Amino acid sequence: MKTYEMLYVLDSALADEARDAFVKKFEDVVTAANGEVVSTDKWGVKKLAYPINYKHDGFYVLMTFKAEGSVVKELDRVAGLSSEVLRTLITAKA
Repeated sequence: MKTYEMLYVLDSALADEARDAFVKKFEDVVTAANGEVVSTDKWGVKKLAYPINYKHDGFYVLMTFKAEGSVVKELDRVAGLSSEVLRTLITAKA
């Protein structure tokens, strides 16, 4: 299993419960595929470098996990289905 980092930006207008639900949803995708979530860091609301869907700030979350490569595709698919996820970036950690 390789180690990956997933940085994603959620809509800052979401309630705390909805944010936590998204964090749990992404963690569940990793654990359902026999992966391991190493850490989840909630960076909080920050100003975006440029507007995305007319929004100027977003809630940043960094999740580090160990999993197979197929999990990366599934995370990308699940994140793309929701309009509350503004951006995602998944990288392999060296």
